[in-house]
Amino acid sequence: MSKRFAGSSVAANERVGQKSKENFARAQLVFPDGTSRITIDRDPVPIYVKRGVGSYLFDVDGRRFLDLNCNFTTLIHGHAFAPVVEALTNQLQRGSCFANPTESEIQLAELLCDRIPQVERVRFVNTGTEAVLFAIKAARAFTGRSKIAKIEGAYHGAYDWAEVSLAAMPDNWGDPAAPKSTAFYHGTPASVLDEVVVLRFNDVEGARRLLSLHAHKLAAVVLDPMPSRGGLIAPKPEFIAAIQDTARKNGILVIADEVLNLRQSLVGASARYGLVPDLVTMGKIIGGGLPIGAIGGRRDVMKTFDASAGRPLLPQGGTFSANPLSMTAGLAAMRRLDHAAFAHLEMLGNFVRDEVGRAISNRGAPLCVTGATSLFRIHPMVQIPNDYREAHPAPTGATLMKQLTRFFAENGIILPHGAVASISTPMVRADAEFIVDVFGGFLDSHQDMLNAIRCQT
Repeated sequence: MSKRFAGSSVAANERVGQKSKENFARAQLVFPDGTSRITIDRDPVPIYVKRGVGSYLFDVDGRRFLDLNCNFTTLIHGHAFAPVVEALTNQLQRGSCFANPTESEIQLAELLCDRIPQVERVRFVNTGTEAVLFAIKAARAFTGRSKIAKIEGAYHGAYDWAEVSLAAMPDNWGDPAAPKSTAFYHGTPASVLDEVVVLRFNDVEGARRLLSLHAHKLAAVVLDPMPSRGGLIAPKPEFIAAIQDTARKNGILVIADEVLNLRQSLVGASARYGLVPDLVTMGKIIGGGLPIGAIGGRRDVMKTFDASAGRPLLPQGGTFSANPLSMTAGLAAMRRLDHAAFAHLEMLGNFVRDEVGRAISNRGAPLCVTGATSLFRIHPMVQIPNDYREAHPAPTGATLMKQLTRFFAENGIILPHGAVASISTPMVRADAEFIVDVFGGFLDSHQDMLNAIRCQT
């Protein structure tokens, strides 16, 4: 290639600036592993950020990076989005939080009810984890059943039942026809594992059979229409139909987890793939960059939260639930996510996926790309996987993906490791071309590793 890229000659301890190294040394004195959350990428030291503007981050050493993480897809408008900054500034001058409700929570709820199909009533919480947690509780309260079903490898937050089989491995994930419920953390109660039925994504017959088998105890099936951690793989229409039809027939509620994938269109992801859920969990983009979560759905199911006649079937509170800062920021952000904004995101996403795919094809690289709209993920395998098990990389593939993230960082792009990459509205065609150029540089400079994977397939 004519372009010159950084990469293989840079020593591991030079991949971050001096101030990031100093910050990490301080952090190791106050955090168990030097970080405040497991999702922080470090190789071997995290990049500490000073500020963000639009689609770019600037670290504490003054270096600039195109941000494809966007705080795990949250910042759909990028950093320091002017309407959000203005809205928050005005709200802070009026107060940051109150025990009483505010008009802004009604306005944001009205927007969501008007926009998202099947959302007739809403309750706000503080995180996507809480949204899924209370959706599961609502399903239990409504049905009187305790079990849930979920997809193997799909992430639904840090709730014990939602974490089951999140990180299943080949040595413990069990029979393909009847996946084993596996613990995510040491000390998970065995009773939790017994309460979760694990399904394989896109396994039509398996979904019908397992849901039917456990129907009398299942309160809900939790389904992310395109699980990010599960590979960002498109759902088969017949799989969506199998889940929905079997659930309806057996009185099982369908919870669509759109905390991440609500960004797929103006009306979210479920409508895009033909899913008609009973409950929808939302978060990330609806908070404008501030902490938020929401549960929405059918009026009769949402009535489990209704405290107007006394103690509800499902009590739900939270000191910062529906706080005016998150409500105000979310409203400012969502009002500017119109048809034109989504068309722009989809155009750039299509360009990146198409051009990355073309670069792979032209070089015969043993890679593939998945995703939709403003989301994409690169896999170290030739065939597009159908589910989490097929997307699980071999050791050489996992090493290659780490090298990919490293190469991107060395060339000015934050590409999440082992997770979905996202495009934001301030990005332009030149940013998309930058992504493609750096990816091409990676392919050309890592032929030995690519050949090793090619020989294994």
